[in-house]
Amino acid sequence: MSLEIKVPPVGESITEVTLSRWIKKDGDTVAMDEVIAELESDKATFELTAEKAGTLKTIANEGDTLPIGAVVASIEEGGAAASAPAAAPQQAAAQSAPAAAEAQSAIDIKVPPVGESITEVTLSRWIKKDGDTVAMDEAIAELESDKATFELTAEKAGTLKTVAKEGDVLPIGAVVASISGGGAAAAPAQAAAQPVQVAAAPGASGYAAGTPSPAAGKILAEKGVDPAVVSGTGVGGRITKEDALNAQAPAKTAAPAPAAAPKAAAPQAAAASAGARDERREKMTSLRKTIAKRLVTVKNETAMLTTFNEVDMSPVMELRAKYKDKFKEKHGVGLGFMSFFTKAVTEALKEWPAVGARIDGDEVIYSNFADISIAVSAPRGLVVPIIRNADKMSLAEIEKAVVTLAGKARENKLTIEEMTGGNFTITNGGVFGSMMSTPIINSPQSAILGMHNIVERPVAVNGQVVIRPMMYLALSYDHRIIDGRESVSFLVRVKQLLEDPARLLLGV
Repeated sequence: MSLEIKVPPVGESITEVTLSRWIKKDGDTVAMDEVIAELESDKATFELTAEKAGTLKTIANEGDTLPIGAVVASIEEGGAAASAPAAAPQQAAAQSAPAAAEAQSAIDIKVPPVGESITEVTLSRWIKKDGDTVAMDEAIAELESDKATFELTAEKAGTLKTVAKEGDVLPIGAVVASISGGGAAAAPAQAAAQPVQVAAAPGASGYAAGTPSPAAGKILAEKGVDPAVVSGTGVGGRITKEDALNAQAPAKTAAPAPAAAPKAAAPQAAAASAGARDERREKMTSLRKTIAKRLVTVKNETAMLTTFNEVDMSPVMELRAKYKDKFKEKHGVGLGFMSFFTKAVTEALKEWPAVGARIDGDEVIYSNFADISIAVSAPRGLVVPIIRNADKMSLAEIEKAVVTLAGKARENKLTIEEMTGGNFTITNGGVFGSMMSTPIINSPQSAILGMHNIVERPVAVNGQVVIRPMMYLALSYDHRIIDGRESVSFLVRVKQLLEDPARLLLGV
């Protein structure tokens, strides 16, 4: 008896994911709850696990874009599936005839559901033109909603017939285009029959030749390698993650010097010696486009204002220097600044709850808990995981939570739940050397605290000029819900708690 493994729901606004990597291969024996594959969305990377023990039979391929609920693989009891890989070349030839016949029929490409609250989208750009031959799963257009931009892909190979025009506003389910004929449908069978030729020639004619998977595309972009010169070993010549890792950036060859350059060529020679003036274009990732759109929306839709203060960090630094070794020995984690700031913020939110509130239509929502978002710079962009119930946690528990979330962010392992919600955000630009900034609010929250670098400066203390480690603090807030008195008082309270950290223990 076999069990189908499907793409699980990963968030309200996510309708499709990309199968970035098979961890287990076709025919492998897997245990229940063992990780078998990695899936990517435009917000996070997560693992797919086996729902029972048995033999894995893969259905989707690496690089495939799959809708929520699509079948990725099946797990069979026993070892019958182990012989499937050996029979694959023969089965591919046998299946090519019915697949070609099926490809002749035309299908309509419709606007897919993209979230519960989204009823229409805008066709922003045709990637493929009317009459073009397209491959299955190839991006043919870009659609925009009020929350994100996403690509519309071909559901089969064939000839594209466009119906909608660029700029059209389309309801969910509206027909955008149709695909008819076989087109490039025969190419996968040819690629399967001649795997050595596809791998050996960069110019292979497979339907996916020169097309990288999302993970491979990111790696090639970072290396500055053109996908057109990379040999793809995936199905149809698709460039896999391993192909991208093995690809080498082309070496720049110096132009040969002329034997005898005339004097008139001196200006050109001087310009050439100034160095290369190259440019390169790189497509924005879905995450980067989402971040950009959200930040612009916040600037346009909130009455954002920033207030500043400075804090003497010497009490916190002295406390850390005195107890950091014992703290790490007992709790297994270092004592950093973030736990002090998080704890100070949770105490200040108790006195000024409006700073942690949010606007929902005509209502203001107040919370009697403190879920603190911590801004983390990850490889794919800025992410903001959340420490739940930080007001009830100790300094050690906060430090452990920060280390765990930061590690997941660097490995692209954060889940949607770990980045959804939050009452208040803390961002630390000081780790990059920032002296002062005006952080942008993390919508739908109403305020964000910006930490900056610590600099020794002369300050007046009891009539004497002394050198102290000082940090500028910035609180950006939505003036629609937070008044000046509340914002300034909140920031002053955070300053007081940091300059006298014993207050955090005594609650005064």
